[in-house]
Amino acid sequence: MSAQIGNRIWHRGRQRDGIASVRSVAALAIALLGCWIPAQDAVAARLKTKPNQIRIQYVPPTDPQHQALYSQMREGRALEDLQQLLSPLRLPDPLLLRVSGCEGIKNAWSGAGIVNICYELLADILQNAAESDLPIGISKADTIIGPVLDVFLHETAHSVFRMLKIPILGREEDAADQFAAYLTLKLGGSEARRMVLGTAYGYKREVPGNEVSVPVRTLADEHSLPAQRLYTLLCLAYGADQKLFADIVAKGFLPEERAAGCAVEYGDLDFAMTKLIRPYVDMQLAKKFRVVWTRTISARRERLLRR
Repeated sequence: MSAQIGNRIWHRGRQRDGIASVRSVAALAIALLGCWIPAQDAVAARLKTKPNQIRIQYVPPTDPQHQALYSQMREGRALEDLQQLLSPLRLPDPLLLRVSGCEGIKNAWSGAGIVNICYELLADILQNAAESDLPIGISKADTIIGPVLDVFLHETAHSVFRMLKIPILGREEDAADQFAAYLTLKLGGSEARRMVLGTAYGYKREVPGNEVSVPVRTLADEHSLPAQRLYTLLCLAYGADQKLFADIVAKGFLPEERAAGCAVEYGDLDFAMTKLIRPYVDMQLAKKFRVVWTRTISARRERLLRR
């Protein structure tokens, strides 16, 4: 092979290497740009959000049986309290919290800009509350307030997921349950305990006994079964504060084999909420979260106990 031919081949190889290098750099730049653009988009999306986006509406009931419930909620400013509680959420558009009649259906639903709780469902919670205070340290009122708070937070979660385009792995209904549990636990101390155990009471009454038999079609529901929702709630509570909720394991409400991994389960939830939801929370307003609840909840318990 002549030197001339050899040089031509060498230059051609070097040229190919140069082209490959340019292509590699370009590919890297595109990849980095791809990472940067979504990050910038996320920042831009947050800039378009703002707190104090919660709106409320009491729709007068068409069923006379719900008139007393409607009046009690308005007089007690139930939706106003929830409005304050959720005011730290930074949202791109207003979110309406509404109570209304649903033509006899016990239900709750949500969309991108609305959370609707039916009077029928609220009446059912009232009807199935504990008859008296429970030995575990929660009052009859807690078995009403806890489930009602849980329903509103659960449906709010669905709306927040849509409005903020939050990615979800697994079933959205489970994610909404966890969102609600997390915010409830952020009430802290005795209030978190009261609300968690009040909600747990609501799930427990839907569990017929220690041995459960259900039609196979029930397993196709988008919601977890009541017993599963109960144990997940208790597990997250125990994982968040093993001292505060120690008795739910000691008394057998939460099986020890599940309790062993609850700190990890709560840690996973805390990481997800911190990563995905916290950027959309006004932290200055959030500092008032417990104060708002503490200021209003005592009077609400007294009103419920007088019923």
